[in-house]
Amino acid sequence: MRIALVTPVLNRRDFLRQTMDWVLAADPGGLEYVVVDGGSTDGSLDVVRERAGRLAGFISEPDDGLYHALNKGFARTSGEIMGWINAGDGLFPDSLAIVREVFETFPEIEWVTSRVVSFLDEAGRLVEQGVHQGIARESFLAGEHLAGFSRGRSMTFVQQESTFWRRSLWDRAGGRLDTSLALAADFELWHRFFGHALLWSVSAPLGAFRRHRDQLSAVRHDDYVAEAGSVLRRQGVHPRGRFGQTLSVGLRRSLPRPLRPAAARLGLFRPAPFCRFDGAAQAWCLEWL
Repeated sequence: MRIALVTPVLNRRDFLRQTMDWVLAADPGGLEYVVVDGGSTDGSLDVVRERAGRLAGFISEPDDGLYHALNKGFARTSGEIMGWINAGDGLFPDSLAIVREVFETFPEIEWVTSRVVSFLDEAGRLVEQGVHQGIARESFLAGEHLAGFSRGRSMTFVQQESTFWRRSLWDRAGGRLDTSLALAADFELWHRFFGHALLWSVSAPLGAFRRHRDQLSAVRHDDYVAEAGSVLRRQGVHPRGRFGQTLSVGLRRSLPRPLRPAAARLGLFRPAPFCRFDGAAQAWCLEWL
């Protein structure tokens, strides 16, 4: 199975070199890698041209923003597995090989994310990791994974650089990112994906998000939440009260495994699907927690 990966960039020479090298180092063979430059003037294209021999293609022209660039890049690909990695973010060395192995092993899996959420500092060093408790479809669609949407506690976001999907799912869900959204088109895409398939959390770390001072996700966090919240509201979802939200999130985070089936039958708990590597069997296995 070929993996189609797109990197959009605009004047990020300082981060682009490292991101491209991480992606190419993770290539398990047959990677279809496309870089879409929005008309950089800082030398980013020099970085791309130095690696052009290993690319499936690159585009350099003005665009209408991140999500327009991604749509153009994906239109240039045909790989069965898809994902994107922004300039500055990273992939772990075995990530793409693991992603391909999981999709080849389990035809029923249509999209995956990592259970391990990883963060880089501005210099590109891995400085923080955490393990989340899964992402159930019902929880996501209720807004429990959008911090700031409700007054109560929230659960982890879907880490975009650790998320991959089958092209067949992309096509069924519309085959595009919504360019009417300036910030939260990733959230809107996940929302559409959940209308067709479950999101499986893989036990291996896959991608890492770089935190730096001028990134949009930090500078415009409230605007992102407002946009993502509008996606939920269009579907009739409204923020929960503090008690209901905190109870649901608290059960996900702390309920002992033996009690989860009973809590699920009572409607108090939403099991989430996991793809875990079994060390004894040296194989991937599927489970609900």
